[in-house]
Amino acid sequence: MNNTIENSVNRKFFVSTLLAGTFTMSISQSSLSTAYPTLMKFFGVTAPTIQWLTTGFMLIMCIMMPISPWLLSNISFKQLFLGVVGIFGLGTLVIIIAPNFPIAMLGRALEAIGVGILFPSFQSVLLEITPENRRGTTMGFAGLVMGSALASGPIISGIVLNWLHWQGLFVIFLIIMVAIFVLGLFFIKDVMPRKKVRLDFISIVYLVGLIGLLYVVNQAGSKHQLDTVLWIILGISIILTALFIHRELTVDQPLLDLKVMKNFNFDLSVLLTGFSYISLIVVTIIYPLYYQNILHTSVLVSGLALVPPAILLSILNPLTGKLADKIGFKPTLLVGMSMIVVGWFSLFIINTKLGIWPMIIIAMLIEGGNAFVMMPATTLGGNSLPQDLIPHGTAIITTVRQLLGSLGVSVATLVLVTANTNHGLPANGGLAGYHAVFRFFFIVALVGWIFAILVKDYKKKAVAK
Repeated sequence: MNNTIENSVNRKFFVSTLLAGTFTMSISQSSLSTAYPTLMKFFGVTAPTIQWLTTGFMLIMCIMMPISPWLLSNISFKQLFLGVVGIFGLGTLVIIIAPNFPIAMLGRALEAIGVGILFPSFQSVLLEITPENRRGTTMGFAGLVMGSALASGPIISGIVLNWLHWQGLFVIFLIIMVAIFVLGLFFIKDVMPRKKVRLDFISIVYLVGLIGLLYVVNQAGSKHQLDTVLWIILGISIILTALFIHRELTVDQPLLDLKVMKNFNFDLSVLLTGFSYISLIVVTIIYPLYYQNILHTSVLVSGLALVPPAILLSILNPLTGKLADKIGFKPTLLVGMSMIVVGWFSLFIINTKLGIWPMIIIAMLIEGGNAFVMMPATTLGGNSLPQDLIPHGTAIITTVRQLLGSLGVSVATLVLVTANTNHGLPANGGLAGYHAVFRFFFIVALVGWIFAILVKDYKKKAVAK
């Protein structure tokens, strides 16, 4: 099997088609929250019910990510990509024609299957087809695509919903996915080496533990506590996750090869991508609440205030990738984590109400720091592993990043509510809670900065055996 692409033109079309699919799926993932009020009215359901379009999406996506290495090993990448695009397109069509919420949820589940497979797979493919000394640059553009899509999703959704019914938003996604499917027929090549292995169904059953953990984290954040049922689910999920870890470390053909975790540099990469993603996601959740509850801005203004940091993140992603290739990953990661630390420290140390522009500048510092960390750390993780273990490495990184991001949002919510309650203030309405959140995530960022210090740049591939 030839894992090279014949010429630079074919390579550009290959990468462009791959990133276009990723970009569209990312937009679909982040654009739905804008349509929640409209969807609640259309389907006649409550806010907690409609939230399952996001919560359920994350649960299904999380269980598909660890399965992606097996799929890459056993299925032609061209077939896999076309299948993923097809499944996502089918899910989008189901949502468009859904007469009730359960059918819409089914469509959303199909979309989540596609995203859960593609997100780790496309990173593995880019690492596979790119020489090691250029991977930082390539993955920087991947970060640009994902970051821009996540940031622009709500904005695009808001514009479309101003002119069309909510189904129109998904019709646009469906048209784009059909075009990507056609392009994939011509330009996507079978670039990944394959080694037929059996599918370990027992491991898949144990993976339910990850879904349980993610579910508990999300429910604890929304309920601000763990009730008896959640404690039971948490206990069962921990047991299943422990069984999954034990099995992956002991069977001959693991679903997800956790032996890569014996590589300390890879472990640091996983933690750094997770810690930087926590800062990014917490800013996007906490900042709008601060604007609305402390500065008393409108919902529109609180959303638009997130645009400048998102633009900076998009601009910096490809530049930081090139920087990592030139000066090394450790200096790049240290710059990024230092920016994140300074950003959270500024929020924490200035113990007074800040106006919208100082808050935007600090958000730009934190999100700009993320551009120096998340994708460079992902690339470093891939460089730290033998070529055949890269799919397992990227699957672990994306899964842990998702879990830590959800945990970060839940912890931020719990800290905010608890601190305000202790001061006799409304749940989201007092400065005390926000300062407690800023202090907590300053400490988290400081730990991430220490991890960056421990990173070692590799000139040659390390062996994780």
